[in-house]
Amino acid sequence: MKRALKNVNLVVGAVLVLAIVAAAVLSLFYTPHDPNRMNMAKRFQPPGAEYLLGTDQYGRDILSRVMKGAVNSLVVGWVAVGIGMGFGVFFGSLAAFWKGWRSEGVMRLMDVLYGFPAVLSAILITSVLGAGIVNSMLAIGIFNIPIFTRLTRGTSLSVWQRDFVTSARAIGQGNSRIICGTILPNILSPLIVQGTVQFAIAILAEAALSYLGLGTQPPHASWGRMLNEAQTFMEISPWLA
Repeated sequence: MKRALKNVNLVVGAVLVLAIVAAAVLSLFYTPHDPNRMNMAKRFQPPGAEYLLGTDQYGRDILSRVMKGAVNSLVVGWVAVGIGMGFGVFFGSLAAFWKGWRSEGVMRLMDVLYGFPAVLSAILITSVLGAGIVNSMLAIGIFNIPIFTRLTRGTSLSVWQRDFVTSARAIGQGNSRIICGTILPNILSPLIVQGTVQFAIAILAEAALSYLGLGTQPPHASWGRMLNEAQTFMEISPWLA
């Protein structure tokens, strides 16, 4: 713990993450102003006592929208990682258990999916299915599947060779019980670590999609869309970004 506290990057990162989570949780119960309420008489207000971060081109409170945008980002991150991890663990466990062409077939399919640029593919999927936060979560989640599939298969193969798995088979435990009760608990640590990495990537991907108009739709707040709307007025109202 003492060594971790001496790591400045770790401490700063942890503080920022906690601040974002705290802002998101707080916004569920309180925001300084209605994040979607327009007030053209208050447009382009600079940061001050009434509006701590100022207002945008529609007179909406930027701080309130940032707080609500944090909720959308966290929800997209959790759901996308949940989709990727759920299906990835399922396919990876099967690929580790199966032998021969079935295992190879699953992994080659994942290699093909993994070969596509994730963000560009997410843009393609949302363009076909339609813009929106649900389709964004689905698109980002799909391209998390091969990452968790490969990780699950690799770690599961090593666990299958352990003596306690051999003992479980010797006493007559079924394969499904071994996978769920013995294999999965022993591969949780790398899955959780990878999940935190993909969580951050999912948030960035959602911001990119929203910036392009394919993610969260108006009037709901999204960090990416806020940047998109702010770029036109950066010279006269730099606080928008």
